[in-house]
Amino acid sequence: MLRVALALIALAGPLAASDEEVVLGLSRDTVSITTNFEGSEILIYGAIKRETPIRLDPTLEVVVTVAGPDRPVTVRRKERVAGIWVNTDAVEIDSAPSFYAVATSGPLDEVLRDTEDLRHKISIPRAIRSVGAPENVTDTAAFTEALIRIRTRQGLYRTAEGGVELTEQTLFSTAIDMPANLTEGTYDTRVFLTRDGEVVGRFETFIGVRKVGLERFLFTLSREQPLAYGLLSLAIAIAAGWGASAGFRALKRG
Repeated sequence: MLRVALALIALAGPLAASDEEVVLGLSRDTVSITTNFEGSEILIYGAIKRETPIRLDPTLEVVVTVAGPDRPVTVRRKERVAGIWVNTDAVEIDSAPSFYAVATSGPLDEVLRDTEDLRHKISIPRAIRSVGAPENVTDTAAFTEALIRIRTRQGLYRTAEGGVELTEQTLFSTAIDMPANLTEGTYDTRVFLTRDGEVVGRFETFIGVRKVGLERFLFTLSREQPLAYGLLSLAIAIAAGWGASAGFRALKRG
């Protein structure tokens, strides 16, 4: 399993309070997807830089999010009609992250107010944008909930309440597990500091996820030369079938 470590580089988020700044950085900013890629664990750790003594009331909390590229998604509802499962209603979700993980230093509803969640789009439901829906569909929220359930089962959506370890209101760390079925692209990484549920500071960076080697060659070929890609796939299938047949014949003779 690929492990991506994060080194410490002093950088301040644009919304950081004047007396508290996030210290965080990346030792490498690319995850390489190869033919044997089985997922990755990203270690995120850092510190809070202060010019004044630590405030203990209210206490500081930390929220970390990692979001994959946004894509529109069509969610369909199936119903049983005359004994057959068929698609009935469909809702086009305007934008949903292909991967989304959120980790917090405490229960999400305690470390983040709903108004702040709405403003910064931190929780999974807030990260998904669905504006319009067909007039015949009245329960549009059910389609968003279905998408969340499906991608949670696939390991693409994760919420780890209490997953951020915060020490002495200064040092924090968490590990984000990323599955093998990642989408290529830029993964936005955000760190929020909150007090009494309000965001008092933030830091943003990104991780690049790229296909390399044979994965990159096949991906590029399928997009730029689909005919050649199809012929190559057919040739590989024929060669694999012939090889398996030859192997069985050799076993029988032996």
